[in-house]
Amino acid sequence: MTFTEHLNELRIRLVRCIIGAFVGFLVCYGFAEQLFELLMKPLMDLLQPTGGALIYTGLPEAFFTHLKVAAIAGVFVASPYIFYQLWMFIAPGLYEGERKYMIPVAFFSALCFVLGALFGYYVVFPYGFQFFLGYATEFIKPMPSVKEYFSFSTSMLFAFGFIFELPLFMFFLSVMGIVTHKTLRKYRKFAILGNFVVAAILTPPDVVSQCLMAGPLCVLYEIGIWVAYIFGKKPKEPEAEVAAS
Repeated sequence: MTFTEHLNELRIRLVRCIIGAFVGFLVCYGFAEQLFELLMKPLMDLLQPTGGALIYTGLPEAFFTHLKVAAIAGVFVASPYIFYQLWMFIAPGLYEGERKYMIPVAFFSALCFVLGALFGYYVVFPYGFQFFLGYATEFIKPMPSVKEYFSFSTSMLFAFGFIFELPLFMFFLSVMGIVTHKTLRKYRKFAILGNFVVAAILTPPDVVSQCLMAGPLCVLYEIGIWVAYIFGKKPKEPEAEVAAS
């Protein structure tokens, strides 16, 4: 394929991803109210005992937040199709033996993405929000806005969704022979340092959130090492020397 053909292929794949996300949005819009309440639940569970509540300062803010919640949920619903399109764009550059992994990889990409978001929602949100609300006093009352909470929570969901792709990324590199499990083990200590740096960038500036992201990243890196060991391209054995006649 020429460079122009690659650009045309990318355009087609991106349009299909957008269409898939839009269809997901239409499906999820009918449940926008329930999805909105579900997204707000981790924080509301901590605010309600003290009489706190979320607020919105602009008249259309709540309406547009419902639309955004449906759009984000649509991306998650359509994620198997979206990841399939992205991996199919990469497929022409692979060997025939590597292309057979595309459909399973697309499926597990979507699965890991959703699992990462669920981990952020059920594990990180309760501890992180409790930490932030712990600074409330008699004179300082938390009154988070719907807009700010939506922006913060969705960015965290996407961040955890993407970091859970790490084992698949390592699988892809090992199948192509770019890295091996021995290389990954060798640079483990640098990877651990990098995990904490990435966690510090993607999470708020507090130790709790950073550790809750860096810890799973380290575990996922270890899983990736075993994935590379099982599925990675094995080095070619040296050919046996021909016996002298």
